[in-house]
Amino acid sequence: MTDAVVDDIMAVLPPLLQSLEALSYVARYLNPPDFDRIMSDVGTPDQALQAACAQLTAWPEEFSDARVAFDGASEAALAAFAGLRTVQHGDGDLVDVFRALRHGPRALEALYPLAGKLPPVSEFFLAQAARDDDTLKERLSGPAAKNTGVFHDHNDRGERAGFSLYVPEYYTPDRRWPLVMALHGGSGHGRDFLWTWLRDARSLGAIVAAPTATGRTWALMGEDTDSPNLARILDLVRSRFNVDFSRMLLTGMSDSGTFCYVSGLERASPFTHLAPIATTFHPLMAELADHDRLRGLPIRITHGRLDWMFPVEVARHTSAALAKAGADVSYREIDDLSHCYPREINSELLAWLTKG
Repeated sequence: MTDAVVDDIMAVLPPLLQSLEALSYVARYLNPPDFDRIMSDVGTPDQALQAACAQLTAWPEEFSDARVAFDGASEAALAAFAGLRTVQHGDGDLVDVFRALRHGPRALEALYPLAGKLPPVSEFFLAQAARDDDTLKERLSGPAAKNTGVFHDHNDRGERAGFSLYVPEYYTPDRRWPLVMALHGGSGHGRDFLWTWLRDARSLGAIVAAPTATGRTWALMGEDTDSPNLARILDLVRSRFNVDFSRMLLTGMSDSGTFCYVSGLERASPFTHLAPIATTFHPLMAELADHDRLRGLPIRITHGRLDWMFPVEVARHTSAALAKAGADVSYREIDDLSHCYPREINSELLAWLTKG
């Protein structure tokens, strides 16, 4: 690299990564009454990023791909902060906050191609606990195995029923790999939700498929067009990669968490573990579920005490009802969690999926 390119990277990368971490913090701790405090907590990394981007020089043609990645990630991060700042200054509402946060995954998608080229970016795309794992970092420093990394199958953001896939760069077909089928929330998209899981899957070694619902949200009423689509996606992934049939997790939050129950409790469901998060499922439905399917089925329920959409009491009752019906249920309640995705549970879910 030329000195000018190195200088530019050293100037823009720290505030870019800080801005992305700040957006992750907002997404995790977002609670409507606390919005102003949360924005105060994250500070102003976007101002430093904007200043650094304004000073970037022209890069030689051979670094054009890297420049595209930096520009795309920076623009998306700044767009997210612009939306958040607008609401912070009194113009907008919670819907606008969610709309702004959608730029976060797009920034991550733009930056990710540099993970194989720049060690700080590679480390950023690891879970915190894995960043001191020298063996893992050495694995990731070499060339990625063929057909690994991030893929999208008919899953542009305007498309439905496709999926995005992450396969660890150090994948080898000589052993079986756990699989996570991670379902986005209502009105979301699999291409964005993939990034909720990528750090932990990359750190701990798991394949992640992130489908997009066939409709605007998951099939909770009427004809179930989503379960057959999940089965299609699962069959496609298993035909290409060595998936451990005894360790296949179906998980999601909000509407998709409810769909985890609706689909995952069906007798024909191929998934071995269920992890609904921040969702609702009437306890009476446990009595209607297939008893043979429920018996001993590992289910891990996570809910926030501050959830303003689905009261925590329903999750407590659901946990008790499923346990009474014979499922192997564990329940975790998080004191500071609102109606958000708690990314810190991913490593716990993977440990639970792969134990024994």
